[in-house]
Amino acid sequence: MSFPLLTATAALPAIGAIATAAVPARQRTAAKWLALLVSLATLALAVVVLVRFDPDGARYQLTESHAWIRDFGVRYELGVDGIGVALVALTALLIPFIVLAGWHDADPLETGSKRWRPTQGFFALILAVEAMVLISFEATDVFVFYIFFEAMLIPMYFLIGGFGDRAHEHGEQAAATQRSYAAVKFLLYNLVGGLIMLAAVIGLYVVAGNFSLQEIAQARASGTLHMATDTERWLFLGFFFAFAVKAPLWPLHTWLPNAMQEATTPVAVLITAVVDKVGTFAMLRFCLQLFPEASKWATPAILVLALISIVYGALLAVGQRDIKRLVAYASISHFGFIIMGIFAMTSQGQSGATLYMVNHGISTAALMLVAGFLISRRGSRLIADYGGVQKVAPVLAGTFLIGGLATLSLPGLAPFVSEFLVLVGTFTRYPAIGIVATFGIVLAALYTLVLYQRTMTGPVKPEVSAMPDLRPRELLVVAPLIVLLIFLGVYPKPVTDIVNPAVKQTMSDVHKTDPKPSVEAAK
Repeated sequence: MSFPLLTATAALPAIGAIATAAVPARQRTAAKWLALLVSLATLALAVVVLVRFDPDGARYQLTESHAWIRDFGVRYELGVDGIGVALVALTALLIPFIVLAGWHDADPLETGSKRWRPTQGFFALILAVEAMVLISFEATDVFVFYIFFEAMLIPMYFLIGGFGDRAHEHGEQAAATQRSYAAVKFLLYNLVGGLIMLAAVIGLYVVAGNFSLQEIAQARASGTLHMATDTERWLFLGFFFAFAVKAPLWPLHTWLPNAMQEATTPVAVLITAVVDKVGTFAMLRFCLQLFPEASKWATPAILVLALISIVYGALLAVGQRDIKRLVAYASISHFGFIIMGIFAMTSQGQSGATLYMVNHGISTAALMLVAGFLISRRGSRLIADYGGVQKVAPVLAGTFLIGGLATLSLPGLAPFVSEFLVLVGTFTRYPAIGIVATFGIVLAALYTLVLYQRTMTGPVKPEVSAMPDLRPRELLVVAPLIVLLIFLGVYPKPVTDIVNPAVKQTMSDVHKTDPKPSVEAAK
Protein backbone atom coordinates (compact mmCIF):
# COMPACT_ATOMS: atom_id res chain seq x y z
CA MET A 1 0.00 0.00 0.00
CA SER A 2 1.39 3.40 -0.96
CA PHE A 3 1.89 6.08 1.67
CA PRO A 4 -1.42 7.92 2.32
CA LEU A 5 -0.02 11.36 1.52
CA LEU A 6 -3.34 13.21 1.45
CA THR A 7 -4.43 11.73 4.76
CA ALA A 8 -1.08 12.66 6.27
CA THR A 9 -1.40 16.24 5.01
CA ALA A 10 -4.71 16.69 6.82
CA ALA A 11 -3.91 14.49 9.83
CA LEU A 12 -0.71 16.30 10.75
CA PRO A 13 -2.38 19.63 11.70
CA ALA A 14 -5.18 17.68 13.45
CA ILE A 15 -2.63 15.85 15.60
CA GLY A 16 -0.76 19.12 16.04
CA ALA A 17 -3.95 20.78 17.28
CA ILE A 18 -4.37 18.13 19.97
CA ALA A 19 -0.71 18.36 20.98
CA THR A 20 -0.81 22.17 21.10
CA ALA A 21 -3.93 22.16 23.25
CA ALA A 22 -2.22 19.73 25.65
CA VAL A 23 0.81 21.97 26.28
CA PRO A 24 0.89 23.01 29.97
CA ALA A 25 -0.91 26.24 30.75
CA ARG A 26 2.16 28.38 31.44
CA GLN A 27 4.15 27.10 28.48
CA ARG A 28 2.60 29.56 26.05
CA THR A 29 5.77 30.09 24.02
CA ALA A 30 6.20 26.34 23.58
CA ALA A 31 2.62 26.11 22.28
CA LYS A 32 3.32 28.84 19.73
CA TRP A 33 6.47 27.18 18.45
CA LEU A 34 4.78 23.79 18.28
CA ALA A 35 1.93 25.25 16.21
CA LEU A 36 4.39 26.98 13.90
CA LEU A 37 6.49 23.84 13.41
CA VAL A 38 3.39 21.75 12.70
CA SER A 39 2.16 24.30 10.13
CA LEU A 40 5.59 24.30 8.45
CA ALA A 41 5.66 20.50 8.38
CA THR A 42 2.17 20.53 6.83
CA LEU A 43 3.44 22.98 4.22
CA ALA A 44 6.30 20.58 3.44
CA LEU A 45 3.81 17.74 2.90
CA ALA A 46 1.68 20.01 0.68
CA VAL A 47 4.77 20.77 -1.40
CA VAL A 48 5.29 17.00 -1.82
CA VAL A 49 1.66 16.69 -2.96
CA LEU A 50 2.20 19.52 -5.42
CA VAL A 51 5.42 17.98 -6.80
CA ARG A 52 3.89 14.52 -7.16
CA PHE A 53 0.79 15.82 -8.91
CA ASP A 54 0.94 15.43 -12.70
CA PRO A 55 -1.28 17.99 -14.48
CA ASP A 56 -1.40 15.77 -17.57
CA GLY A 57 -2.19 12.61 -15.62
CA ALA A 58 -5.43 11.20 -14.30
CA ARG A 59 -8.10 13.62 -13.16
CA TYR A 60 -7.89 12.58 -9.49
CA GLN A 61 -4.46 11.63 -8.21
CA LEU A 62 -2.90 10.41 -4.96
CA THR A 63 -6.25 8.73 -4.35
CA GLU A 64 -7.19 6.82 -1.22
CA SER A 65 -10.31 4.69 -0.79
CA HIS A 66 -11.36 2.66 2.24
CA ALA A 67 -14.71 1.29 3.36
CA TRP A 68 -16.14 3.29 6.25
CA ILE A 69 -19.91 2.91 6.83
CA ARG A 70 -20.70 -0.07 4.64
CA ASP A 71 -24.45 -0.15 5.27
CA PHE A 72 -24.84 3.34 3.77
CA GLY A 73 -22.21 3.11 1.07
CA VAL A 74 -19.94 5.67 2.73
CA ARG A 75 -16.29 5.37 1.85
CA TYR A 76 -13.29 7.33 3.04
CA GLU A 77 -12.23 8.56 -0.40
CA LEU A 78 -9.66 11.25 -1.08
CA GLY A 79 -8.12 12.58 -4.28
CA VAL A 80 -6.97 15.88 -5.74
CA ASP A 81 -7.39 17.38 -9.17
CA GLY A 82 -5.57 20.50 -10.39
CA ILE A 83 -8.03 22.83 -8.66
CA GLY A 84 -7.89 20.95 -5.37
CA VAL A 85 -4.10 20.69 -5.29
CA ALA A 86 -3.74 24.45 -5.90
CA LEU A 87 -6.01 25.22 -2.95
CA VAL A 88 -4.30 22.64 -0.72
CA ALA A 89 -1.02 24.42 -1.45
CA LEU A 90 -2.59 27.85 -0.78
CA THR A 91 -4.01 26.72 2.58
CA ALA A 92 -0.78 25.12 3.75
CA LEU A 93 1.16 28.21 2.62
CA LEU A 94 -0.98 30.74 4.48
CA ILE A 95 -1.31 28.99 7.85
CA PRO A 96 2.34 29.56 8.96
CA PHE A 97 1.94 33.27 8.20
CA ILE A 98 -1.35 33.33 10.13
CA VAL A 99 0.36 31.67 13.12
CA LEU A 100 3.26 34.12 13.01
CA ALA A 101 0.96 37.12 12.62
CA GLY A 102 -1.08 36.00 15.64
CA TRP A 103 1.98 35.35 17.79
CA HIS A 104 0.80 37.70 20.55
CA ASP A 105 -2.94 37.78 19.86
CA ALA A 106 -3.77 35.25 22.55
CA ASP A 107 -1.25 36.44 25.12
CA PRO A 108 -2.50 37.56 28.55
CA LEU A 109 -4.25 40.91 28.60
CA GLU A 110 -2.72 43.94 30.28
CA THR A 111 -0.34 43.38 33.18
CA GLY A 112 -2.20 42.60 36.36
CA SER A 113 -5.39 41.55 34.60
CA LYS A 114 -7.18 38.54 36.05
CA ARG A 115 -8.41 37.54 32.59
CA TRP A 116 -6.18 35.17 30.66
CA ARG A 117 -6.54 34.26 27.05
CA PRO A 118 -5.85 30.56 26.44
CA THR A 119 -2.92 30.78 24.06
CA GLN A 120 -2.78 27.03 23.52
CA GLY A 121 -6.44 26.95 22.54
CA PHE A 122 -6.04 29.76 20.02
CA PHE A 123 -3.29 28.05 18.05
CA ALA A 124 -4.86 24.61 18.43
CA LEU A 125 -8.09 25.90 16.89
CA ILE A 126 -6.19 27.40 13.93
CA LEU A 127 -4.55 24.03 13.24
CA ALA A 128 -7.91 22.26 13.61
CA VAL A 129 -9.43 24.55 10.97
CA GLU A 130 -6.48 23.88 8.67
CA ALA A 131 -6.98 20.12 8.97
CA MET A 132 -10.69 20.35 8.16
CA VAL A 133 -10.18 22.71 5.22
CA LEU A 134 -7.48 20.49 3.74
CA ILE A 135 -9.60 17.35 3.90
CA SER A 136 -12.52 19.31 2.36
CA PHE A 137 -10.33 20.07 -0.65
CA GLU A 138 -9.29 16.40 -0.84
CA ALA A 139 -12.54 14.54 -0.22
CA THR A 140 -14.16 12.80 -3.19
CA ASP A 141 -16.91 11.19 -1.12
CA VAL A 142 -19.83 13.59 -0.71
CA PHE A 143 -20.59 12.43 2.84
CA VAL A 144 -16.97 12.81 3.98
CA PHE A 145 -16.88 16.28 2.45
CA TYR A 146 -20.11 17.23 4.21
CA ILE A 147 -18.82 16.15 7.63
CA PHE A 148 -15.74 18.36 7.47
CA PHE A 149 -17.56 21.17 5.64
CA GLU A 150 -19.77 21.43 8.72
CA ALA A 151 -17.21 20.49 11.39
CA MET A 152 -14.97 23.45 10.60
CA LEU A 153 -17.73 25.75 11.87
CA ILE A 154 -17.06 24.73 15.48
CA PRO A 155 -13.41 25.87 15.79
CA MET A 156 -14.23 28.95 13.72
CA TYR A 157 -17.06 29.82 16.11
CA PHE A 158 -14.69 29.74 19.07
CA LEU A 159 -11.99 31.67 17.23
CA ILE A 160 -14.43 34.48 16.42
CA GLY A 161 -16.31 34.54 19.71
CA GLY A 162 -13.48 33.74 22.11
CA PHE A 163 -10.55 35.61 20.61
CA GLY A 164 -11.86 38.91 19.36
CA ASP A 165 -10.09 42.03 18.20
CA ARG A 166 -8.75 44.11 21.07
CA ALA A 167 -9.12 47.36 19.12
CA HIS A 168 -12.64 48.25 20.20
CA GLU A 169 -13.72 51.81 20.85
CA HIS A 170 -16.54 50.93 23.27
CA GLY A 171 -14.67 48.94 25.89
CA GLU A 172 -14.20 45.28 26.74
CA GLN A 173 -17.81 44.55 27.69
CA ALA A 174 -19.16 45.95 24.43
CA ALA A 175 -16.42 44.11 22.54
CA ALA A 176 -17.44 40.80 24.13
CA THR A 177 -21.08 41.40 23.18
CA GLN A 178 -20.16 42.21 19.59
CA ARG A 179 -17.91 39.15 19.35
CA SER A 180 -20.69 36.90 20.58
CA TYR A 181 -23.11 38.41 18.09
CA ALA A 182 -20.66 37.95 15.19
CA ALA A 183 -19.85 34.37 16.19
CA VAL A 184 -23.49 33.34 16.57
CA LYS A 185 -24.43 35.00 13.28
CA PHE A 186 -21.58 33.19 11.52
CA LEU A 187 -22.65 29.87 13.02
CA LEU A 188 -26.37 30.25 12.33
CA TYR A 189 -25.96 31.30 8.70
CA ASN A 190 -23.60 28.43 7.96
CA LEU A 191 -25.59 25.88 9.95
CA VAL A 192 -28.75 26.71 8.02
CA GLY A 193 -26.84 26.30 4.76
CA GLY A 194 -25.39 23.04 6.03
CA LEU A 195 -28.76 21.63 7.06
CA ILE A 196 -30.22 22.37 3.65
CA MET A 197 -27.21 20.70 2.08
CA LEU A 198 -27.69 17.67 4.34
CA ALA A 199 -31.19 17.21 2.93
CA ALA A 200 -29.69 17.39 -0.57
CA VAL A 201 -26.95 14.89 0.36
CA ILE A 202 -29.60 12.43 1.57
CA GLY A 203 -31.59 13.02 -1.61
CA LEU A 204 -28.51 12.35 -3.70
CA TYR A 205 -27.97 9.03 -1.90
CA VAL A 206 -31.60 8.03 -2.52
CA VAL A 207 -31.18 8.72 -6.23
CA ALA A 208 -27.62 7.41 -6.76
CA GLY A 209 -27.29 4.73 -4.07
CA ASN A 210 -23.84 5.89 -2.94
CA PHE A 211 -21.86 9.00 -2.05
CA SER A 212 -18.83 8.58 -4.34
CA LEU A 213 -18.32 11.69 -6.46
CA GLN A 214 -16.39 9.79 -9.12
CA GLU A 215 -18.88 6.94 -9.38
CA ILE A 216 -21.89 9.25 -9.56
CA ALA A 217 -20.23 11.53 -12.12
CA GLN A 218 -19.22 8.54 -14.28
CA ALA A 219 -22.69 7.03 -14.06
CA ARG A 220 -24.23 10.32 -15.12
CA ALA A 221 -21.79 10.72 -18.01
CA SER A 222 -22.38 7.15 -19.24
CA GLY A 223 -26.15 7.48 -18.98
CA THR A 224 -26.60 4.66 -16.44
CA LEU A 225 -27.81 7.13 -13.80
CA HIS A 226 -30.76 9.32 -14.73
CA MET A 227 -32.19 12.14 -12.63
CA ALA A 228 -35.53 13.71 -13.25
CA THR A 229 -35.17 17.36 -14.18
CA ASP A 230 -36.96 18.65 -11.09
CA THR A 231 -35.01 16.30 -8.82
CA GLU A 232 -31.68 17.43 -10.20
CA ARG A 233 -32.61 21.10 -9.83
CA TRP A 234 -33.72 20.72 -6.22
CA LEU A 235 -30.58 18.81 -5.31
CA PHE A 236 -28.44 21.42 -7.05
CA LEU A 237 -30.14 24.22 -5.13
CA GLY A 238 -29.56 22.41 -1.83
CA PHE A 239 -25.83 22.11 -2.49
CA PHE A 240 -25.47 25.56 -4.02
CA PHE A 241 -27.24 27.32 -1.15
CA ALA A 242 -24.73 25.99 1.39
CA PHE A 243 -21.79 26.90 -0.83
CA ALA A 244 -23.20 30.38 -1.51
CA VAL A 245 -23.41 31.04 2.24
CA LYS A 246 -19.83 29.89 2.74
CA ALA A 247 -18.49 31.82 -0.26
CA PRO A 248 -20.31 34.28 0.54
CA LEU A 249 -22.67 35.39 -2.25
CA TRP A 250 -25.18 38.22 -2.01
CA PRO A 251 -27.71 38.19 -0.27
CA LEU A 252 -26.25 35.48 2.01
CA HIS A 253 -23.14 37.51 2.80
CA THR A 254 -24.09 39.56 5.84
CA TRP A 255 -22.29 37.37 8.38
CA LEU A 256 -18.86 38.11 6.84
CA PRO A 257 -18.39 41.83 7.72
CA ASN A 258 -19.36 41.19 11.35
CA ALA A 259 -17.09 38.15 11.65
CA MET A 260 -14.08 39.87 10.10
CA GLN A 261 -14.59 43.03 12.12
CA GLU A 262 -14.75 41.29 15.48
CA ALA A 263 -12.18 38.53 14.90
CA THR A 264 -8.49 39.00 15.44
CA THR A 265 -6.67 39.91 12.22
CA PRO A 266 -5.14 36.42 11.67
CA VAL A 267 -8.57 34.83 12.16
CA ALA A 268 -10.09 37.35 9.73
CA VAL A 269 -7.48 36.22 7.19
CA LEU A 270 -8.29 32.59 7.98
CA ILE A 271 -11.97 33.27 7.25
CA THR A 272 -11.72 35.07 3.93
CA ALA A 273 -8.45 33.72 2.50
CA VAL A 274 -8.88 30.05 3.49
CA VAL A 275 -12.29 28.95 4.82
CA ASP A 276 -14.46 30.84 2.32
CA LYS A 277 -12.57 29.22 -0.57
CA VAL A 278 -14.23 25.92 0.33
CA GLY A 279 -17.54 27.36 -0.91
CA THR A 280 -16.32 28.41 -4.36
CA PHE A 281 -14.22 25.25 -4.72
CA ALA A 282 -17.25 23.09 -3.95
CA MET A 283 -19.28 24.84 -6.65
CA LEU A 284 -16.74 23.61 -9.19
CA ARG A 285 -16.24 20.14 -7.75
CA PHE A 286 -19.78 19.18 -6.71
CA CYS A 287 -22.38 21.45 -8.32
CA LEU A 288 -20.98 21.30 -11.84
CA GLN A 289 -19.93 17.64 -11.78
CA LEU A 290 -22.99 16.16 -10.08
CA PHE A 291 -25.68 18.40 -11.55
CA PRO A 292 -24.51 19.65 -14.96
CA GLU A 293 -27.93 20.33 -16.44
CA ALA A 294 -29.18 22.10 -13.32
CA SER A 295 -26.00 24.16 -13.25
CA LYS A 296 -26.72 25.41 -16.77
CA TRP A 297 -30.36 26.03 -15.85
CA ALA A 298 -29.37 28.18 -12.84
CA THR A 299 -26.53 30.04 -14.57
CA PRO A 300 -28.45 33.24 -15.53
CA ALA A 301 -29.74 33.77 -11.99
CA ILE A 302 -26.36 33.01 -10.42
CA LEU A 303 -24.59 35.42 -12.76
CA VAL A 304 -27.01 38.18 -11.75
CA LEU A 305 -26.36 37.45 -8.05
CA ALA A 306 -22.61 37.45 -8.68
CA LEU A 307 -22.88 40.76 -10.50
CA ILE A 308 -24.81 42.26 -7.59
CA SER A 309 -22.12 40.98 -5.22
CA ILE A 310 -19.41 42.65 -7.28
CA VAL A 311 -21.03 46.07 -7.42
CA TYR A 312 -22.78 46.00 -4.04
CA GLY A 313 -19.67 44.84 -2.17
CA ALA A 314 -17.51 47.46 -3.84
CA LEU A 315 -20.02 50.26 -3.19
CA LEU A 316 -20.26 49.40 0.49
CA ALA A 317 -16.47 49.17 0.73
CA VAL A 318 -16.25 52.76 -0.53
CA GLY A 319 -18.41 53.99 2.33
CA GLN A 320 -16.77 52.12 5.21
CA ARG A 321 -15.18 53.88 8.19
CA ASP A 322 -13.72 50.65 9.62
CA ILE A 323 -10.62 49.23 7.93
CA LYS A 324 -11.53 45.59 8.53
CA ARG A 325 -15.11 46.01 7.33
CA LEU A 326 -13.77 47.67 4.18
CA VAL A 327 -11.63 44.61 3.44
CA ALA A 328 -14.62 42.37 4.18
CA TYR A 329 -16.86 44.13 1.66
CA ALA A 330 -14.03 44.18 -0.87
CA SER A 331 -13.80 40.39 -0.45
CA ILE A 332 -17.54 40.04 -1.11
CA SER A 333 -16.96 41.89 -4.38
CA HIS A 334 -14.02 39.62 -5.24
CA PHE A 335 -16.00 36.47 -4.50
CA GLY A 336 -18.59 37.80 -6.92
CA PHE A 337 -15.91 37.77 -9.61
CA ILE A 338 -14.93 34.21 -8.70
CA ILE A 339 -18.50 32.91 -8.87
CA MET A 340 -19.12 34.82 -12.10
CA GLY A 341 -16.07 33.13 -13.63
CA ILE A 342 -17.24 29.68 -12.53
CA PHE A 343 -20.70 30.05 -14.03
CA ALA A 344 -19.64 31.87 -17.18
CA MET A 345 -19.10 28.30 -18.44
CA THR A 346 -15.96 29.17 -20.41
CA SER A 347 -12.46 27.81 -19.95
CA GLN A 348 -11.07 31.34 -19.51
CA GLY A 349 -13.68 32.16 -16.88
CA GLN A 350 -13.17 28.99 -14.85
CA SER A 351 -9.36 29.16 -15.12
CA GLY A 352 -9.55 32.77 -14.02
CA ALA A 353 -11.89 31.89 -11.15
CA THR A 354 -9.55 29.18 -9.87
CA LEU A 355 -6.54 31.43 -10.23
CA TYR A 356 -8.54 34.18 -8.50
CA MET A 357 -9.10 31.90 -5.49
CA VAL A 358 -5.34 31.50 -5.11
CA ASN A 359 -4.48 35.14 -5.82
CA HIS A 360 -7.26 36.52 -3.65
CA GLY A 361 -6.01 34.40 -0.76
CA ILE A 362 -2.52 35.83 -1.09
CA SER A 363 -3.53 39.46 -1.72
CA THR A 364 -6.16 39.58 1.03
CA ALA A 365 -3.73 37.98 3.47
CA ALA A 366 -1.08 40.58 2.62
CA LEU A 367 -3.42 43.57 2.92
CA MET A 368 -5.28 42.33 6.00
CA LEU A 369 -2.18 41.34 7.92
CA VAL A 370 -0.48 44.69 7.32
CA ALA A 371 -3.74 46.40 8.30
CA GLY A 372 -3.72 44.31 11.47
CA PHE A 373 -0.18 45.42 12.32
CA LEU A 374 -1.32 49.01 11.77
CA ILE A 375 -4.40 48.58 13.97
CA SER A 376 -2.42 46.93 16.78
CA ARG A 377 -0.11 49.96 16.95
CA ARG A 378 -2.86 52.58 17.13
CA GLY A 379 -5.51 50.51 18.90
CA SER A 380 -8.25 51.60 16.51
CA ARG A 381 -9.90 50.20 13.38
CA LEU A 382 -11.34 53.57 12.33
CA ILE A 383 -9.84 55.07 9.19
CA ALA A 384 -10.30 58.60 10.57
CA ASP A 385 -7.88 57.88 13.43
CA TYR A 386 -4.93 57.64 11.05
CA GLY A 387 -2.98 60.03 8.85
CA GLY A 388 0.60 60.53 7.71
CA VAL A 389 1.70 57.00 8.61
CA GLN A 390 4.02 56.78 5.59
CA LYS A 391 6.23 59.48 7.10
CA VAL A 392 6.84 57.60 10.35
CA ALA A 393 6.56 53.97 9.17
CA PRO A 394 7.51 53.89 5.46
CA VAL A 395 7.96 50.11 5.20
CA LEU A 396 4.54 49.50 6.73
CA ALA A 397 3.02 52.04 4.37
CA GLY A 398 4.80 50.55 1.35
CA THR A 399 3.63 47.00 2.02
CA PHE A 400 0.13 48.33 2.72
CA LEU A 401 0.18 50.07 -0.66
CA ILE A 402 1.27 46.93 -2.52
CA GLY A 403 -1.44 44.89 -0.79
CA GLY A 404 -4.00 47.54 -1.71
CA LEU A 405 -2.86 47.72 -5.32
CA ALA A 406 -3.15 43.94 -5.54
CA THR A 407 -6.71 44.23 -4.21
CA LEU A 408 -7.62 46.61 -7.03
CA SER A 409 -5.98 44.19 -9.52
CA LEU A 410 -3.19 46.46 -10.76
CA PRO A 411 -1.40 45.01 -13.82
CA GLY A 412 1.83 43.36 -12.73
CA LEU A 413 0.32 41.96 -9.53
CA ALA A 414 -1.24 38.50 -9.27
CA PRO A 415 -4.99 39.32 -9.06
CA PHE A 416 -4.89 41.23 -12.35
CA VAL A 417 -4.36 38.08 -14.43
CA SER A 418 -7.21 36.20 -12.77
CA GLU A 419 -9.65 39.11 -12.91
CA PHE A 420 -8.80 39.71 -16.57
CA LEU A 421 -9.44 36.05 -17.42
CA VAL A 422 -12.76 36.10 -15.55
CA LEU A 423 -13.92 39.20 -17.42
CA VAL A 424 -12.78 37.90 -20.81
CA GLY A 425 -14.39 34.52 -20.19
CA THR A 426 -17.64 36.14 -19.09
CA PHE A 427 -17.74 38.67 -21.91
CA THR A 428 -17.39 36.03 -24.64
CA ARG A 429 -20.66 34.38 -23.54
CA TYR A 430 -22.48 37.11 -21.56
CA PRO A 431 -21.23 40.47 -22.82
CA ALA A 432 -23.72 42.58 -20.84
CA ILE A 433 -22.72 40.91 -17.56
CA GLY A 434 -19.04 41.34 -18.38
CA ILE A 435 -19.44 45.03 -19.18
CA VAL A 436 -21.30 45.87 -15.97
CA ALA A 437 -18.83 43.83 -13.90
CA THR A 438 -15.97 46.09 -15.02
CA PHE A 439 -17.59 48.83 -12.92
CA GLY A 440 -16.37 46.86 -9.91
CA ILE A 441 -12.79 47.52 -11.00
CA VAL A 442 -13.40 51.28 -10.96
CA LEU A 443 -14.91 51.09 -7.48
CA ALA A 444 -12.01 48.93 -6.28
CA ALA A 445 -9.57 51.64 -7.31
CA LEU A 446 -11.70 54.18 -5.45
CA TYR A 447 -11.96 52.38 -2.09
CA THR A 448 -8.33 51.24 -2.13
CA LEU A 449 -6.76 54.58 -3.00
CA VAL A 450 -9.04 56.53 -0.66
CA LEU A 451 -8.12 54.13 2.16
CA TYR A 452 -4.41 54.63 1.49
CA GLN A 453 -4.75 58.39 1.16
CA ARG A 454 -6.64 58.80 4.42
CA THR A 455 -4.43 56.54 6.50
CA MET A 456 -0.94 56.94 5.03
CA THR A 457 -0.69 60.42 3.52
CA GLY A 458 -1.29 63.96 4.76
CA PRO A 459 -0.17 65.54 8.03
CA VAL A 460 1.08 63.18 10.72
CA LYS A 461 -1.53 62.86 13.45
CA PRO A 462 -0.15 63.12 16.99
CA GLU A 463 -1.44 59.64 17.86
CA VAL A 464 0.69 58.02 15.13
CA SER A 465 3.78 60.22 15.38
CA ALA A 466 5.65 57.63 17.47
CA MET A 467 4.35 54.59 15.53
CA PRO A 468 7.13 52.01 14.97
CA ASP A 469 7.76 50.50 11.56
CA LEU A 470 7.38 46.79 10.80
CA ARG A 471 9.37 44.56 13.12
CA PRO A 472 11.42 41.56 11.86
CA ARG A 473 8.65 39.04 12.69
CA GLU A 474 6.10 41.16 10.86
CA LEU A 475 8.39 41.56 7.86
CA LEU A 476 8.84 37.78 7.80
CA VAL A 477 5.06 37.48 7.54
CA VAL A 478 4.50 40.11 4.85
CA ALA A 479 7.57 39.97 2.60
CA PRO A 480 6.99 36.45 1.15
CA LEU A 481 3.38 37.35 0.33
CA ILE A 482 4.49 40.51 -1.48
CA VAL A 483 7.06 38.50 -3.44
CA LEU A 484 4.39 35.97 -4.44
CA LEU A 485 2.02 38.73 -5.56
CA ILE A 486 4.68 40.14 -7.86
CA PHE A 487 5.91 36.76 -9.11
CA LEU A 488 2.45 35.41 -9.97
CA GLY A 489 1.53 38.76 -11.48
CA VAL A 490 4.43 38.54 -13.90
CA TYR A 491 4.50 34.74 -14.36
CA PRO A 492 1.23 32.95 -13.50
CA LYS A 493 2.08 29.94 -15.67
CA PRO A 494 2.99 27.57 -12.79
CA VAL A 495 -0.55 27.83 -11.43
CA THR A 496 -2.40 27.90 -14.75
CA ASP A 497 -0.54 24.82 -15.96
CA ILE A 498 -1.88 22.92 -12.95
CA VAL A 499 -5.49 24.11 -13.05
CA ASN A 500 -6.18 24.26 -16.80
CA PRO A 501 -6.51 20.47 -17.39
CA ALA A 502 -8.98 20.24 -14.48
CA VAL A 503 -10.94 23.17 -15.89
CA LYS A 504 -11.19 21.43 -19.28
CA GLN A 505 -12.57 18.33 -17.58
CA THR A 506 -15.12 20.42 -15.69
CA MET A 507 -16.20 22.04 -18.95
CA SER A 508 -16.63 18.57 -20.38
CA ASP A 509 -18.80 17.59 -17.39
CA VAL A 510 -21.32 20.33 -18.20
CA HIS A 511 -21.03 19.68 -21.96
CA LYS A 512 -19.86 23.20 -22.69
CA THR A 513 -17.31 24.49 -25.18
CA ASP A 514 -15.92 27.97 -25.53
CA PRO A 515 -17.97 30.18 -27.88
CA LYS A 516 -16.41 30.93 -31.22
CA PRO A 517 -15.28 34.50 -31.86
CA SER A 518 -18.09 36.53 -33.40
CA VAL A 519 -15.65 38.35 -35.68
CA GLU A 520 -13.13 36.38 -37.70
CA ALA A 521 -9.54 37.50 -37.50
CA ALA A 522 -8.31 39.45 -40.49
CA LYS A 523 -6.22 37.36 -42.83
